[in-house]
Amino acid sequence: MIALVLAIALCPQRIVVSAPTTHTTFATLSLQECGRTVLGPWRARVGRSGLSAHRREGDGTTPIGTFAIGPTIYGLDPDPGVKLLYHRLVCGDWWDEDPNSPTYNRFRHVRCGVSPPFGGDSEALWRATVAYREFAVIQFRGDGSGIFLHDGTGGPTNGCVSLPRPRLLTLLRRLRRGARVAIRA
Repeated sequence: MIALVLAIALCPQRIVVSAPTTHTTFATLSLQECGRTVLGPWRARVGRSGLSAHRREGDGTTPIGTFAIGPTIYGLDPDPGVKLLYHRLVCGDWWDEDPNSPTYNRFRHVRCGVSPPFGGDSEALWRATVAYREFAVIQFRGDGSGIFLHDGTGGPTNGCVSLPRPRLLTLLRRLRRGARVAIRA
């Protein structure tokens, strides 16, 4: 039994996001473990400008490539039972989207009611009451910040990947440390 639990823990998890073209805002999302599909395929939404291998800050595209999923799940709601660390968002929780900031493309907490020391299009995460009820960070390190796997809003994203909430929760509850996402057209 211990060998089976260890084998499952060592089995790589890969979220596969596949779009039919780079110009669509729709994709399918599946979770693979040990090379087998265990969740999906489910309909997902991607960037309002499609997908791109050359994403730029603010261009509305979802980056093409393979990226790690961050070690922390964030959200406005109480922990939905995820295996990864969970941070419940509060007033003053930001995602730094200022390319000139030393903490660009990172979570930051600033005392509630205080203007953050970074600018740009930084996101006040606690104010995004639909998209950020729960989300995982897609660790994209190119030109463009704040790429998340988040709750669906009924339309395309600004570059993230979104799923309807029930499916997102099912996926987030299953993710383990070391999970990766492959986004492709």
